[in-house]
Amino acid sequence: MKTIFRNLICGICLIFLLSPICAHAQGTKLDTGYRSKGYVERLEKFKAEPLAKGDIVFLGNSITAGTNWAKLLDMPNAKNRGISGDITFGVLNRLQEIIDANPRKIFILIGTNDISREIPDSMIVQNYKRMVQRIKAGSSSKIYFFTVLPVNQNTNFQKHKGKAAHINWVNSEIKKLAAKNVGVIDLYRYFVDVEGQLKENLSYDGLHLNEAGYQEWAKVLRAGNYLK
Repeated sequence: MKTIFRNLICGICLIFLLSPICAHAQGTKLDTGYRSKGYVERLEKFKAEPLAKGDIVFLGNSITAGTNWAKLLDMPNAKNRGISGDITFGVLNRLQEIIDANPRKIFILIGTNDISREIPDSMIVQNYKRMVQRIKAGSSSKIYFFTVLPVNQNTNFQKHKGKAAHINWVNSEIKKLAAKNVGVIDLYRYFVDVEGQLKENLSYDGLHLNEAGYQEWAKVLRAGNYLK
C-alpha cells in the first residue's frame, strides 16, 4: 500500500514538473509554413524566366531580391531567386526548380527571417544541411552559403531586433558547412560595425541594403574570385 501511495505521489509530482514544459511546447507554434505576401506571384515570375545550366543563381529573401544581379555584376547569367520575407522552409519548398536547371553556381543567403519568426536556430541549420543534401543529390552545381547579415538596432522591424546572439550562432554553424565541400563566404564581417550592428551607410532601414551595400557585396564576390 505504501509503495502504491509513493508511486502515486511521484506521479503527481512529475505531472506538476512537466506541465510548464508541455504548456510551453503546446503554446509555441513554429511558423514553418509561413509564406510571404507575393510568394506565389514571384514563383510564377521565375517560371516565366527559367534558369539555364550556365547560370549563377542568387537564392534568398528580400536582401537578395533587392537588386538586379545581372546589372550589378555585369553578368547576364546572374539570376535572382530572392523572395521578400522568405524563410528556409520557403526556400526548400521552391528549391527543385533550381536543382532541375543544374546551374553552375548557387549562392544562398537565408535565415534572418527565420530568426525573427523564432524558428529554432538548430532547425535553421538543419534546413541548410537539407538544402546542401538535395542540391548535391540532384545537380552538379557549386554551392555557396553567405553568413547572415547583422541588423542595426535602429531599424523599425521590431521582430529583427535583439537577435545578435542568434545570428552569431547560426553564422558559426554556417562556417562548419565548409567541411561538406560547400563554399562559405563570411559576408557578415564586411557589413558589421564595431558595435556588432549593420553599418548604417550600407543600409536604408537597418535591415535591407542600399546601393552602397550591394556594391560592397559585389566587391566581396569579385575580390574572392567567386564568380569565375
